[in-house]
Amino acid sequence: MDEYSRHRRFWRALQPVVCPWIVRRFRLDCEPVPVPAEGGMLLVANHVSAWDPLLIACAMGRHQIYYVASEHILRDNLTGRLLRHFLAPIAKPKGGSSLDTVRKCLAHLKAGHFVCVFAEGEQSWDGRSIPVVRGTGSLVRSSGATLVTYRLEGAYLSAPRWGSGLRRGRVRGRVVGVYPPETAVKQKREEINRLLDRDIRVDAWADQRREAVAYKGKRPAEYLERLLYLCPGCGRVGSLESRGDRLRCGCGLSLRFTETGFFDPPVPHATLADWEDWQRGRLRQREFVRPAEDGALFSDPEAALIRVDDGHETALGSGEVRQYETSLRCAGRDFALREITDMAMTRHDRLLFTHAGGYYQLRVRGRTNLRKYLEIWKEH
Repeated sequence: MDEYSRHRRFWRALQPVVCPWIVRRFRLDCEPVPVPAEGGMLLVANHVSAWDPLLIACAMGRHQIYYVASEHILRDNLTGRLLRHFLAPIAKPKGGSSLDTVRKCLAHLKAGHFVCVFAEGEQSWDGRSIPVVRGTGSLVRSSGATLVTYRLEGAYLSAPRWGSGLRRGRVRGRVVGVYPPETAVKQKREEINRLLDRDIRVDAWADQRREAVAYKGKRPAEYLERLLYLCPGCGRVGSLESRGDRLRCGCGLSLRFTETGFFDPPVPHATLADWEDWQRGRLRQREFVRPAEDGALFSDPEAALIRVDDGHETALGSGEVRQYETSLRCAGRDFALREITDMAMTRHDRLLFTHAGGYYQLRVRGRTNLRKYLEIWKEH
């Protein structure tokens, strides 16, 4: 049996077992993906939860599709080996070069296979779509395949990136556009990217204001510290604590995170998106309380530093991670921000970056917020 036959058989065996559970658990209403009668298909979808590949699988039915997935997932021991053997996802390094990823996507498409790309490159943190990765337009133009755009709605509040566990609410999947191969040839890369942005864009808060849907979970506010790093009450970084349905700070701030995703009371911020815009602006202007020692902007007590070479991990040490205006320091090593060419996050606990030709990972546990380090790097 060749590898492609193995992938198809595994898909067709697993799909009728897993997808009915997904439909029930998420109250999923998904429109089937219209697959072409011949030739490859590139499915471009938005990315709002870790469950998105399974939601797309429900829309694909018995038609197998190859996903572009973060390479760190394929490094995860037994899980990674099983995924590589039975589904062969197309690995994409976060914080590193994507040239090999594009090459493998094109090879699948030219062979008449179906490929799914979550074009934003990462899950949304605050419920709003991220602009698509610039290279997506080039991939579409080069693919020679039918392009289908698909939008998932409601999945963010069902399984937010910062949270733990699922919340029972409602998720919808909709086909937005079906474009024949010749359509892409007539457009520039930037025009295709604008089309994709338009088709897959979602805003959880605009949707909830139109029709408030309750997403019920046991501890809806737990782990909000992974998203929110700055307290609007006292201006300190890392002082927020969540428990149950409440978010608090030692300064006296106390808010309830409701089942519809809004804060009660709705001040100083009504939604996570409002809070995110505010804290990002304060971080950019350096309008927050800094530690008194050695000029650091902020720090966290414990992180592991790892070097990744050809999919293999080498531990370099662990200890406090500190952010300075021009460098990031961890485990006794300094990384100049201007020499970090790429940086990205996976899940909520891993920061990956390329520095001076090396590929590194910062890994944390619990509720440590790595997003603030990424935001500082983006300024350089």
